[in-house]
Amino acid sequence: MRMLMPASSRTARVFLLSLLSFFVLVVLAAGQTQQVADKSAQSTSRPPASGPASEGPKGVSQYVGAETCKTCHEDLYNAWEKTPHWKTTLNKEGGPSHQGCEGCHGPGADHVAGGGDKTKIFTFKDASRQETSARCLSCHGEGHEQSHFAESAHASSDVGCLDCHSPHHAREEQHLLAEKQPQLCYGCHTAAKADFAKPYHHRVNEGLVQCNDCHNPHGTATIRQVRALPSGDAVCYKCHVDKQGPFVYEHVPVKTEGCGSCHTPHGSTNPRLLKVSLVNMLCLQCHTFPTPGPSGPAHNQSAKYQACTMCHTQIHGSNFSNVFFK
Repeated sequence: MRMLMPASSRTARVFLLSLLSFFVLVVLAAGQTQQVADKSAQSTSRPPASGPASEGPKGVSQYVGAETCKTCHEDLYNAWEKTPHWKTTLNKEGGPSHQGCEGCHGPGADHVAGGGDKTKIFTFKDASRQETSARCLSCHGEGHEQSHFAESAHASSDVGCLDCHSPHHAREEQHLLAEKQPQLCYGCHTAAKADFAKPYHHRVNEGLVQCNDCHNPHGTATIRQVRALPSGDAVCYKCHVDKQGPFVYEHVPVKTEGCGSCHTPHGSTNPRLLKVSLVNMLCLQCHTFPTPGPSGPAHNQSAKYQACTMCHTQIHGSNFSNVFFK
């Protein structure tokens, strides 16, 4: 007769088998972990591969440092060392991609390994204006004065950064200009050059005013890339502060059309850079029939009254007289 095993004995056997299986799994897992650790230790103990491309993904050129570039391009390195770019690229925050020669030309390991192969590195000489400007704007872009360059008149006229700037052979230290102002600007803006040669002109040729004091060559939201003060007013008030106001009685054209409604900013054959020689003729361009203006015997345009500003002395605006007498 077959003996039946009590239920409690069967439960104990199942428990023992489960416990034994658990210990076996723990031992196997520990062995695999040890193997992985041993392999990791072996890989870290190996010496690094020799050569400049020993770091990074396979097939991707790596950075070698400016000192390596100097071994072949010593003259360029010495010129670059004297520029603001050299001081800027010493900043370690951007990493190798923003440091030294490779900050502009890209990683140079393949270029070095190829014995100076120019196809293995970015060369500005062989690139288009769009490509070179895009590389410059990778640093001089958002948050800088050059952030609107893509929408500027210069960019739309196919003028690139290197048409005005020379990173290695600049003739003006601060902005790395290829030629000092105003001669650089005159190379294209010949009409402005002629204006500054007129008897009455802003003193640009004398070196007291620079073109970029009034214009932002990298683009603005205003016409002719004219700068504006932080208040939004015309840049003219930067020097002519007495004309800025605000005034109780405003001369409307000053606020609506700006200084250019009466003056030519670069140069003129007329005193005070006026558009016409006679002041009364300038005023009568607006103050004539049928609009309200001078009328009656008091303004008969005789020699005595030819200069309107003899009476209307505060023509830019007044705090006391609505006809700008004082």
